[in-house]
Amino acid sequence: MTIEIAGLVVRRGGRAVLDGLGLDVGPGVTGLLGPSGCGKSTLLRAIVGVQRIHGGTVTVLGEPAGSAALRRRIGYVTQAASVYDDLTLAENLRFFARVLGVAPEETSRVIEAVDLGAQRHHVVGRMSGGERSRASLAVALLGRPDVLVLDEPTVGLDPVLRRDLWALFHRLADDGAIVLVSSHVMDEADRCDQLLLMREGAIIAADTPDAIKQHAGTADIESAFLTLVES
Repeated sequence: MTIEIAGLVVRRGGRAVLDGLGLDVGPGVTGLLGPSGCGKSTLLRAIVGVQRIHGGTVTVLGEPAGSAALRRRIGYVTQAASVYDDLTLAENLRFFARVLGVAPEETSRVIEAVDLGAQRHHVVGRMSGGERSRASLAVALLGRPDVLVLDEPTVGLDPVLRRDLWALFHRLADDGAIVLVSSHVMDEADRCDQLLLMREGAIIAADTPDAIKQHAGTADIESAFLTLVES
C-alpha cells in the first residue's frame, strides 16, 4: 500500500511548479516540509487527483490518482476549512456521511477523535479557526480512509492541540493508514516517521528525521535543511 510518483510535471503560468518529481510514500506518518510557495500544496493536490498534471504519473494504492475507486479511500484536508459555515458540526458530518455512504454512527466517532464533543451542536461559522480546521479533519476521517492527506493541518493551533493531533495521526498510521502531512514549521519534523524536505518544487531529502540530521551533520531539521540547500 503506497503512493508512487514518477516524473511528475505541473506547470502554472508557463512556469514548472513541479518538474520531473519522483517519490514513494508508504504507511506511517510522512511529513512534507518546506517553505511556503515551494510546491507542497500542488504535490498534495496531485496525489488526491484534483490537480491538472502535464507529465508523469501519480499512483495511489495501485490506482491512478483521482480514480473513482479511490474516492472513499482518501481523506483530504485543505488549508481552507472545507465545511459548511451555516450548518452545525453534527449537521455537516451527517451530510458528508450520507454523501460517502458511511454509517451515521461514524459521526460521533470522528467528533470525539478531533476533540470537538463540546462543539457538536455549534454552528461552524461561529467556531474559532482551529476548531473549523478540526471540523474539516473530522470530515476527512469519515469512513476510516486508507490514505489521509493533510495540508498544514496544525496551523494556528495551540501547542496542546498540535500535540494531540499528532498523536491522532500516529494512531491512524498504527492502524495501517498512509498519513501525509505538510507543514512549513520545521520543529514538527521530529513528530514524523519519514520526512520529505522540499524546496522550489524539488525533494531535496527523503529519509527518517534522524538519518537526515546525521547526513547533514546537524542537531535539528531546520539546520539540516539549510545545510542541504547551501550544499
